[in-house]
Amino acid sequence: MSPPDPSYLSRLRREAQAPFRGLRQVFYLVFAASGLMGGFILFLKAIAGHGGEDIGWSLALQIGVVVVMLSLWRWEQQRSPK
Repeated sequence: MSPPDPSYLSRLRREAQAPFRGLRQVFYLVFAASGLMGGFILFLKAIAGHGGEDIGWSLALQIGVVVVMLSLWRWEQQRSPK
């Protein structure tokens, strides 16, 4: 039996150190995109005058979701083992 490829072993070690890292990053980006689309729609509603009284809070929430998800994605990128 031949020894395993070193690149294969390093990939296995990275996965053992941070399981489901790729899946978490996909979720971060998908939720950020969702918040961005929601914020865009709320912004258009506010411009059109159909937003209602709580449009400001809803828009702030959508922007907050985008900021948090992008921050988590960047944090995940920075702590990744190279």
